Amino acid sequence: MKQSNYKNLIYGLIFLLMLASCNKNYKEMNVNPNGVSAAAPERLLNPALYAVVSANINWNYSINNQLMQVTVPFTEANDVHRYILKPSTSDFVWNAWYLEKTNFLDMYSIASKNASSTTVAAKPYMAIANILDAWTTSLITDTFGDVPYSQAIQGKSDAQFTPVFDKQEDIYRDIFRKLEEANKLLTGLTSGQLFTDTQKGLDALYGSSSTNVIEADRWRKFGNSLYLRLLLRASAKSDIMIDGLTAAQKLTQVAASPGTYPVFVNNTESAILNLTGETYPLRSPFAGYRDNDFQAVGSLSEFFVNTLSSNGDPRLPIWATKVNNAYTGIQSGYADNNVPARGSSFAVSLKLDPLLGNIINYAELQFILAEAAVKGYIPGDPKTYYNQGVQTAIEQWRLTMPANFLTTGDILFKSSGTQSEKMEQIITQKYFATFFTDFEQWYDYRRTGKPSLTIGPGVANNRILPTRLYYPIGVQTLNRTNYLDAVARLGGDNMVNKVWWQKP
Repeated sequence: MKQSNYKNLIYGLIFLLMLASCNKNYKEMNVNPNGVSAAAPERLLNPALYAVVSANINWNYSINNQLMQVTVPFTEANDVHRYILKPSTSDFVWNAWYLEKTNFLDMYSIASKNASSTTVAAKPYMAIANILDAWTTSLITDTFGDVPYSQAIQGKSDAQFTPVFDKQEDIYRDIFRKLEEANKLLTGLTSGQLFTDTQKGLDALYGSSSTNVIEADRWRKFGNSLYLRLLLRASAKSDIMIDGLTAAQKLTQVAASPGTYPVFVNNTESAILNLTGETYPLRSPFAGYRDNDFQAVGSLSEFFVNTLSSNGDPRLPIWATKVNNAYTGIQSGYADNNVPARGSSFAVSLKLDPLLGNIINYAELQFILAEAAVKGYIPGDPKTYYNQGVQTAIEQWRLTMPANFLTTGDILFKSSGTQSEKMEQIITQKYFATFFTDFEQWYDYRRTGKPSLTIGPGVANNRILPTRLYYPIGVQTLNRTNYLDAVARLGGDNMVNKVWWQKP
């Protein structure tokens, strides 16, 4: 159900004030006045992780999928596919991410108070908090650019209600520091490291509902795979250093050191919060949708359907419906008063699929390595990584890759092609590997200009696919001085100016 812009504004202001002054979080909710004075850090993990993943699924469904030509709405009232987004769109995105970032920071803080203890119990909690904070922070800054970071979420502790906006390059530098620290903290820990809390099922990502252990090795691989994603995103920039290395050089080091920086080695290690359909606590965000409501987001686009169909991709039948016994996409960015006939929609079975909880998977990692090899950051044949990415992206969806799939048509890797042609293939297949994954398709397009999308006749924003979202209305109003400073650095609060890692 849509809300009016007035309601969006009011809710945005309320949430911002909550973040700045109240700092309500799961730690306070779990305090027992007759018992312990603070929550066990692991009690913060599942609720905050689930909240971020759920929010990401919803925004992928309503924003990313239209921008990146996965879906096209049936009506002209929904204009995201034509690059028409309002500042109020940003309010819920900003507020939800910052709220859960608070919980990850609290998790680290609570655990670190025990760091001097003889037990090693503090280490995994500190590492997990760093990984999830780095992930959430990357989403915030990659969506908006310069954002509050060093002074953020200090309303309660330091009466800091108008935090400065840190430069994105400084934020990335600290993200990398946190991922380095997480890797070191998890080094040498076993997968049987016990939580301090005796309740079972406190790690919904890698744990088991029947145990209370930390899968330290898997969390470590998640952190380092995320590290490679973000190093690649910053790899064209040379103005930050990590251990005396540029982002590209650090990527080379991490990729070449599996003993020091272990990463995913198969699909089972992917960071996917497997949703549980209609049952709590990992209930699908779409569990309350009727089938028609789930499909009402729109038809699938020409690009999405035609690319899968022309390649004989086995994922098409489990992702899409047929219209008149055929898979049919419609034009994205259609002109005013020219709404196309309905085409294929999302398959109803997707609504409750546990794989919608994807954070970063093994196939994406393979495409990261394929691009790194194409650009000379790492040795090896990019075709090997590319082929592995294509195959495992299909297998992740419980399917078998067709025979000869890698040797036919547009799937066959162009080993003798130009770098641009190789990048087109890699990013196109990565686009499908990151299906329903927050804004990853959009981030990749902004960074590489790929996959090559046909821009429709009815788009706005100077026919430029948005390079960022507007800052929220609440931020513009309540933190205006620092907002204006950030906007001045950016060159204007619009959707055509580029964030740091996009700039040449």
